[in-house]
Amino acid sequence: MSDQEREFDMVVYGASGFVGALVARHLTGHAPEGTRIALAGRDTAKLERLGLNLPIVVADANDEEALTTMAGRTRVMVTTVGPYAKYGTPLARACAATGTDYVDLTGEVLFARDSIDENHETARRTGARIIHSCGFDSIPSDIGVHVLHAQVAADGEGELTDTTLVVASMRGGVSGGTIDSMRHQVDVMKKDTRLRRVGASPYSLSPDRESEPDLGRQPDMLSMPGSDVDTSIRGHLAPFVMASYNTRVVRRSNALRGWAYGRRFRYREVLRVKSRFAATTVKTALSGLVIGFAVPPLRFVLDRVLPAPGAGPSEEVQRSGHFTMDIFTTTTSGARYRARFKAKGDPGYAATAVMLGEAALALVHDRDRLPDLGGGVLTPATGIGDALVDRLRAAGLEITAQRI
Repeated sequence: MSDQEREFDMVVYGASGFVGALVARHLTGHAPEGTRIALAGRDTAKLERLGLNLPIVVADANDEEALTTMAGRTRVMVTTVGPYAKYGTPLARACAATGTDYVDLTGEVLFARDSIDENHETARRTGARIIHSCGFDSIPSDIGVHVLHAQVAADGEGELTDTTLVVASMRGGVSGGTIDSMRHQVDVMKKDTRLRRVGASPYSLSPDRESEPDLGRQPDMLSMPGSDVDTSIRGHLAPFVMASYNTRVVRRSNALRGWAYGRRFRYREVLRVKSRFAATTVKTALSGLVIGFAVPPLRFVLDRVLPAPGAGPSEEVQRSGHFTMDIFTTTTSGARYRARFKAKGDPGYAATAVMLGEAALALVHDRDRLPDLGGGVLTPATGIGDALVDRLRAAGLEITAQRI
């Protein structure tokens, strides 16, 4: 079926949820005139209450026939329904089979690995671009490194070597959906040693682990003085909660592009804090969160105090949120570069809605500018690339790269 024969340009699945509604509203306010958008979920009444006056498609996350029919009606599927390992597998499979482009918000390494194994070859055959992680996880990381590499290449300064993303500042709420995804992954890995090994491998999302360079350990739970990364960084560096996922997405991008970033490319992510004590506190808290989900009595307490899926902050809190990420690298020529990815709005809600929405719009309206990898289970950098960079800049996000 050609794009012209499909009823919709994009379907927003999960539009009645908190983040789904934000994405739907961003699209209705920013999509070019004539873009055919539909809302989808399992409850017609909830979708109608959004008041967006768009067509409605009803499909349950466990009804594969309904999901396949829905996928065949649209050019692009936008889904915010997670945890994805629990609810997302049938929809990703349906999109791969029907040649429908797909974007989501997953930060779940096991789901992404399963999707690669199940859908990559099918999507290559049908031409579907299955692009996971098109929100705060992992567009700033993946697109930031993409832009950094492009500037280094344009300047003729070789390839990237040691590269570090530093979350320089961030303000926003904790996503209940992210918490639920973490909770679900802990449950799964607790029961299966093999899955724990998959989750721990720095190349767990790579196309071919045996082809990856042997660069030694690339740990995620890092703590160090800021000056160890760059003399401009004040304070200390602590573990960043999404490093264990984002780093694997970026490494997959490098491999899918034939290691264009470099065979000596090492990548890590950290959070800037004021002191060594603060860094230790962050590290202890993150370790404690994982342990807490695995121990029933502690889990009971965490479930009562952490935000629930589907909930989110007020509009005022969303507007006051922001984040700035700086990515530092040394090239094979010895040059130093920095990329910056900066956005207003709560990272996991307002900013994520913009990033996911613009990723979908690029797939619909910028087909002639997409990377030439074709179909497959791709990443934001390898599936959308510069078309997404331009759309995000036009939406007000700061994305730059320069020699320092």
